Amino acid sequence: MPYGKGAKDEARLLLGGGQAFATPFGTFYAPNITPSNEGIAGWSTLDLANALLRGVSPEGTHYYPAFPYSSYTRIAPQDVADLKAYLDTLPPVARVNTPHELSFPFNIRRSNGAWKLMFLNDDPVIESENPRGQYLVEGLGHCAECHTPRNALGGLDRSRWLAGAPNPEGKGRIPNLTPSGDLAEWSVDDISYYLESGFTPEFDTAGSTMVEVVENLSRATPEDRLAIARYLKALPAVPNP
Repeated sequence: MPYGKGAKDEARLLLGGGQAFATPFGTFYAPNITPSNEGIAGWSTLDLANALLRGVSPEGTHYYPAFPYSSYTRIAPQDVADLKAYLDTLPPVARVNTPHELSFPFNIRRSNGAWKLMFLNDDPVIESENPRGQYLVEGLGHCAECHTPRNALGGLDRSRWLAGAPNPEGKGRIPNLTPSGDLAEWSVDDISYYLESGFTPEFDTAGSTMVEVVENLSRATPEDRLAIARYLKALPAVPNP
């Protein structure tokens, strides 16, 4: 998230960017998305839609897919418009974006166009009878960006959809969410309650970046948390490696 880790209360709304994301391709820095001159004050709703759905800046340049537009491309137009209206209400932060630190050839931004031809696809990933859960997991929630392994070019390996991946923070691994993975013994209600409270059926608690995910999802409706849980329990089973 653009705000610093551990930010609480009103500080969570200061989305001035700067958080670092270390990857095998280099270090990316979250941008300023507040309505300031250094952020997105001059953006239109169409500009935001192009960024989220196509990974293109208002100037027409390609964003790096560390910005998870490969998931966001599934977001409905009305939700983009609602998000823009909300971002416009945030406190402006006068902070210039930190340049990414990438080695050759990953610092050639134009190459992202070829990456999109290979990996940018707004089709549903799996067949699902749960459209709301699918929309929240595959699109808005962008769960696969952490929970699905990637190939050598950074594209998501759809054959192991949500089957766990190396932890980008370098410690352990991100859990396998499929029915034969780390949550195999969890019920739909267990998952839904975890997304609300952060408590597992074993009375453990969420850790690492999942703490902030739970804090955000605790504000979702109970129906949306149940939809997410039902989608996960209906996934094709992929065993842990």
